[in-house]
Amino acid sequence: MRKLSLVLASLMAVAFTFATLPAKAGSHAIEACLITKTDINPFFVKMKEGAKAKADELGIKLSTFAGKIDGDHETQVKAVETCIASGASGILIAASDTKAITTPLQQARDAGLLVIALDTPLEPITAADSTFATDNFKAGQLIGEWAASSFGDTSKAIIAMLNLNISQPSVDVLRDQGFLTGFGIDTKDINRWGDEDDPRIVGNEPTNGNEEGGRDAMEKLLQKNPDINVVYTLNEPAAAGAYEALKAAGKADDGILIVSVDGGCPGVQDVKDGVIGATSQQYPLLMASLGVEAIKAWAENGTKPANTPGLDFFDTGVNLVTDQPASGVPSIDTKEGMDRCWG
Repeated sequence: MRKLSLVLASLMAVAFTFATLPAKAGSHAIEACLITKTDINPFFVKMKEGAKAKADELGIKLSTFAGKIDGDHETQVKAVETCIASGASGILIAASDTKAITTPLQQARDAGLLVIALDTPLEPITAADSTFATDNFKAGQLIGEWAASSFGDTSKAIIAMLNLNISQPSVDVLRDQGFLTGFGIDTKDINRWGDEDDPRIVGNEPTNGNEEGGRDAMEKLLQKNPDINVVYTLNEPAAAGAYEALKAAGKADDGILIVSVDGGCPGVQDVKDGVIGATSQQYPLLMASLGVEAIKAWAENGTKPANTPGLDFFDTGVNLVTDQPASGVPSIDTKEGMDRCWG
C-alpha cells in the first residue's frame, strides 16, 4: 500500500511538472485576438491575412472576430469579452465605435491584456496601449489639396461628403476634416464632421463604408443638388458606389472629381481607369504584422511599442496615388501604387 502511494505521488509530481512548464512558442503559448469592423471590406480582409501570416511565422495562436457591418459595436464588445475569458495576451482592434468600446477595452487592460488600436484611433487615443495607423488626417488632407489644385477655381466647387456612419468614429472625422482642410474650407469644430457652414458643401451622408451605402448616399445628395462636381468618399468601396450612382444619373462623363482613401488594388485600378481622381494609400498588412509582433513582445518581456517621434501613435505611412499629379502635392503614380497595393 505504501509502495502504491509512493507511485501515485510520483505520477502526480510529474503531471504537475508538465502542467506548470511554460509551453514553447511553437505550441501556441501566446494567444492574440484580432477584432475588425467587418469581414467584407478588402482592407480588413487584408489586415486579417497579414495578422495570420505573422502569427503563423511567430508561432502565436490568433483568434479573429468581425462585426456584421461597419458600425456593429455590440459584436465587437462580445469579442473583447471572449478574448479576456480565453486568456489572450493582447487584442488588436479596428473599432467601430471608438468611444463606447473604451470601457470593455479598459477591462481587458485591467486583466493584463495589451490593447492595440489598428487604423482607427480610440477616443481618447490613450484608451489603447498603442495605435498603429495611417495618419488619417494627412490622408484626407492630401486628397483635399489634390482636389483643390486639380479643380482650379474652388469657389465654384459643389461638394458631396460621403462619410462612414453617424457615430463618427475617429477615422471618419480625421479623413473628413483633413480633406476639408486641404481643400481650404473652415472645419469649425475639427473634432466632428457636419457642422461646417460653407455653402459649397451640399451635405454629409453615411455610407457604412461599402458600395451599396456609397450609391445610396450619392443618390440622396444628387437629389439635393444635381450639379455636384466634387465627391469626397471615406473609402474606395464607397467611391465605387458613388460612381455607380453618377453613372446611373448620366453624369459619369461630366468630369466630376472623386477622391478617396485606402489604396487597395481595386481602388488603384479605379484611379488608373479614371473613376477615382486620386486616393490616399495606406498599408493594413504592416499595421497587422506590427501588432502581432507587439503582442509577442508584451507576452514575453512586458515591453510596449513606442510611438513615431512627435506623434501619439505609430505612423504606418500614407501615399497619394494619382496619374494626374498636382503641383506642390507629393504623389506616386498608379504603377507604383499597384506595386504597393493590397486586396
